Amino acid sequence: MRTDRLVATLLLLQQREQLTAAEVARELEVSERTARRDLDALAMAGIPVYSVQGRGGGWRLVGGARTDLSGLTSSEARALFLVAGPASAATPTVKAALRKLVQALPEPFRVQAEAAASAMVVDPREWGSSRPERRPPRYLDALQDAVISGVQVRLGYVDRKGTETERTVHPLGIVAKGPTWYLVSNTEAGRRTFRIDRISSVAPTDDPVHRPDEFDLAESWREIADEVDRRRTPLEIQAVCAPDGIGLLRMVLGGRLEVGGSTGDGRIEVVIRGHNEYALAGELAGLVEWLEVTGPPGVRDHLASIGDALVNRYHRDRAGQTAEPGSVKALQGPLTS
Repeated sequence: MRTDRLVATLLLLQQREQLTAAEVARELEVSERTARRDLDALAMAGIPVYSVQGRGGGWRLVGGARTDLSGLTSSEARALFLVAGPASAATPTVKAALRKLVQALPEPFRVQAEAAASAMVVDPREWGSSRPERRPPRYLDALQDAVISGVQVRLGYVDRKGTETERTVHPLGIVAKGPTWYLVSNTEAGRRTFRIDRISSVAPTDDPVHRPDEFDLAESWREIADEVDRRRTPLEIQAVCAPDGIGLLRMVLGGRLEVGGSTGDGRIEVVIRGHNEYALAGELAGLVEWLEVTGPPGVRDHLASIGDALVNRYHRDRAGQTAEPGSVKALQGPLTS
């Protein structure tokens, strides 16, 4: 896009005392004619850039404008590349853009920016995961262009059942959720979200996107993510937890745990969301030392069945042994063979 080239040209002029059109063309990978037009456009827009004619001539920035056109301070440059560095492996385009931006920075900032870019690595895989890191989906760049250009696109899409459909959408933004990329769009049926790795074709149109007034991508995604979480975990159970078990519950359950107030015996009321009664009972069975489920009855019944199955499989004759207060054995009562 021309705007990107003009900004890049400004940064190049800021870094170097003088540049020829040929040098600008080589740095930005455009024709020399395009580079001259861009330099002329900067001058006509009021940027303090002028041409030096003759042998050894070129383009320069007037006076002190050369020192601060980017507006970046040293700390801002470091912060930018600390964040951008891990993204450099995303696509060849991003990698090339960061390399050019480093070269365009003022000399005092360049070394720190390069160090910052290599100071952080983001590994999206969880511990124990053997799955290789996913590559960016095939149509990510094309959809990014459509979002930025504000044009509708004709999408081919394959759903989870393998059925392929086509539709025209109004792309509003792109979101990365863990290793998965999503396209947020408006359609004839309303706001929809598409997994980009399931998109089978992309054909930009000449029709402009109808973008809702005051649309905010981050806010829209929060609403979408909250709704997905509610659908994935529609069941809510009530329980009471020992105070020293709250930290463990937070670690195991994450955002599916809501902590309430204290009960008369010092335990803490909690609400836990899950997919269904059986799955949630299995998940909570190992937390019986800290947690007592109070409802619904179906989850308590599943927990009792799990307890019976464990006793039948792993019971050992412990006649004469006394369970310590608060132990699993004490909670279940005496075991009988």
